[in-house]
Amino acid sequence: MLEVTGKIKRAMVMAAGKGTRMQPLTDTMPKPLVPFMGRPLIDHVLDRLSEAGIEEVIVNSHHFADMLEAHVLKRIHPRVILSDERAELLDTGGGAKKALPLLGDDPVITFNSDSVWVEGDGNSAGQNIRNLIDAFDPARMDALLMIADAATTIGYVGRGDFHMDAEGRLARRGEAAMAPCMFAGVQIIKPALFAGGPDGAFSTNLLWDQLIASGRLFGHRMRGTWMHVGTPEDLIKAETFVRAL
Repeated sequence: MLEVTGKIKRAMVMAAGKGTRMQPLTDTMPKPLVPFMGRPLIDHVLDRLSEAGIEEVIVNSHHFADMLEAHVLKRIHPRVILSDERAELLDTGGGAKKALPLLGDDPVITFNSDSVWVEGDGNSAGQNIRNLIDAFDPARMDALLMIADAATTIGYVGRGDFHMDAEGRLARRGEAAMAPCMFAGVQIIKPALFAGGPDGAFSTNLLWDQLIASGRLFGHRMRGTWMHVGTPEDLIKAETFVRAL
């Protein structure tokens, strides 16, 4: 069991990917700066983290790094710290491992820069993140994933990601035709897990599989509608949905 000592006050936004599936929009800008409802995707992410009380956010950069860094450094709340991946794209796990000196020892939030959603009825901005923080129990969990219902997700969802039992433990879809749970791009995780990952690029999926085997990967259902914005077509669907509310 990994020991933790403090409250969750830091996050890492995964913003270094090339955004290949979002072409041609990403031919001239990094995916986190692609506009959604008139504002860059990453601004929606940083706003939610600020509303949830997160004080510092590490943002990694690779594709159009200068453009992304110039934009996020304009933020005052939360305070943004850069993790430069210009030399090598490291995927989610490798990127977090490189940023370990910035993340500290206590649990952190990782947030995909293209993860957007509409909060549930009565929820204020950032409420789903606050709910996730409240649900995180480090004695039982090494990682807690924000989970969306595949049936109500806007955009491409494939066959779903996980099954979740009554206690919140997650299991892969496996041989099932469908799984009802989607990873909504946000998790709370203990940084020490990344230290044990391989050198170079690797996916957080590697760590999740280890935690599933030990029964320490959990999910927490978000309230509201999550929107998958992996392609320009998905982006149009998401904006259409929001405008219709």
